[in-house]
Amino acid sequence: MKYLCLVYGEEKKFDALSKSELGALINNSLAYDDVLRRSGHYVTSDALQSVKTAKTLRVRDGKLSVTDGPFAETKEQLLGFILIEARDLDDALRAASNIPCGRLGSIEVRPVEELVAQ
Repeated sequence: MKYLCLVYGEEKKFDALSKSELGALINNSLAYDDVLRRSGHYVTSDALQSVKTAKTLRVRDGKLSVTDGPFAETKEQLLGFILIEARDLDDALRAASNIPCGRLGSIEVRPVEELVAQ
């Protein structure tokens, strides 16, 4: 089963890291991707650009509206994701528990719902 690990954090905290601290976090994150690959959990991952680059779309009554930023004001922003393959939720939680960015933010682990045409 696939699980999406959503990486949340306060951009301000990440922006406040020194160049060497940020470099270490990036290197640790890429190294952990390799751990996930070797264990058979890894599917794909990526970081996201700043929430300042985001747009939110809504279609209501056939009309499209586009606004800057995320839909809701939150303390933490979605910073990236890792899609993993795991036997069950416990296996997914074990795999996600060592994601380096979780030390500065949080990791939401959610099963992927595979849609089937009706």
